Amino acid sequence: MSVGGARRFARLRQSLLGRRYWQRYRFTSGNEVKLLRSGDEFFAALIERIDAAQSDVVLETYIFCDDSAGQALSAALLRAASRGVKVRVITDGIGTARLPMFNEWPLAGVDHRIYNPHLFGRFGFSRTHRKIAVVDDQFGYCGGINIVDDYENNGEKLPYRRWDFAVELRGPVVADIRQAFEVQWQRIRLGHRPLESLQPDLGPKTMASLGTLRRRRRNRNEALWAGGLPCVAFVARDNLINRRAIEKAYLTAIGQAHSEVLLANPYFMPGRKLRRALVFAARRGVDVKLIIGRKEFKALDYAVPFLYRALLKAGVQIAEYEKTMLHGKVAVVDSNWGTVGSSNLDALSLMLNNEANVVLVNDPSIGALREAIIAAFKESRRIDEARYDARPAGERVLNWLAYTTYRAVMKLLTVGGYD
Repeated sequence: MSVGGARRFARLRQSLLGRRYWQRYRFTSGNEVKLLRSGDEFFAALIERIDAAQSDVVLETYIFCDDSAGQALSAALLRAASRGVKVRVITDGIGTARLPMFNEWPLAGVDHRIYNPHLFGRFGFSRTHRKIAVVDDQFGYCGGINIVDDYENNGEKLPYRRWDFAVELRGPVVADIRQAFEVQWQRIRLGHRPLESLQPDLGPKTMASLGTLRRRRRNRNEALWAGGLPCVAFVARDNLINRRAIEKAYLTAIGQAHSEVLLANPYFMPGRKLRRALVFAARRGVDVKLIIGRKEFKALDYAVPFLYRALLKAGVQIAEYEKTMLHGKVAVVDSNWGTVGSSNLDALSLMLNNEANVVLVNDPSIGALREAIIAAFKESRRIDEARYDARPAGERVLNWLAYTTYRAVMKLLTVGGYD
């Protein structure tokens, strides 16, 4: 297929994908969005809301550490429970250790459940990697920030605070975050049974009604975007009915990009579809910038560069962030689409773990997010195509071997889903 034909095919595919995109996600207007940079801002905002809570607090996180950040948040949860607030917390069985503070929680009225306590539990190798919270059904939080001190990383001190983001939300979208938590809460208690028991035998009339609802949702969403109204969608990923939800959100936004794609992610090992979307965008003249984190997992440090060649050749600008730990999972497209969440751009996040992102369209907070990504790109080490091509043969072999091994392991863990 010629380059022009490939571009026309890509545009057609993304147009069709876009219609499904608007059906799949529930965008709502009338939300207030506040971008929170790093744990300093996130913990201050969350603890303030918890201290003012009157009815309930729910929190789901991958990592909950017994450090200054974890102790401060735990104290806030205990204070809320002592006032009669219903407090529930979900932590991951591998991401979070069995901390002494957890023994205090049930005595004080904090209900705590652990997702998939064993490495290969009843949910397989899946982890809950989400970072979400809801307070009094009025304030919602979603992002990439774990409950851990900004300057700590596996027992080592970081030179600067971790580069990470979350959003504080107020409005209709908060109900969707709360619903995702409730589904997870029940799944932990009953395994997969709740979802099975909640799936009735739908007749033809009901199925037709569902189709009508999907069309109405798509039309409403398209009207919101076309009208320039700020709107927000909460996009949760699981291994049941939303397996590729976050990946498809990225694919659609990148496929429809006209001028600019900015991506920042610590672990960049996406499948072929997402890599092709970036390549096609760059080839049609879109300014594509990609910031990647380094120096946390050696295996990835060796594997990720194997992907650089095709991206660089297409015109994608790649930079590695080395100032401190880059942990934010954020993107901005054409200055009017943005996402903040927990999902990395790798097989574990896109195909296996429970993840949660917020997609923003036409929201004022996108401007601040865009500025933060551009500033980080300027501080990062650019990957020069000529120097990359001149790597020693041994380094090239090591990159290939690391990538091939990673891909084989991920195909096994995702039951062939990783491409």
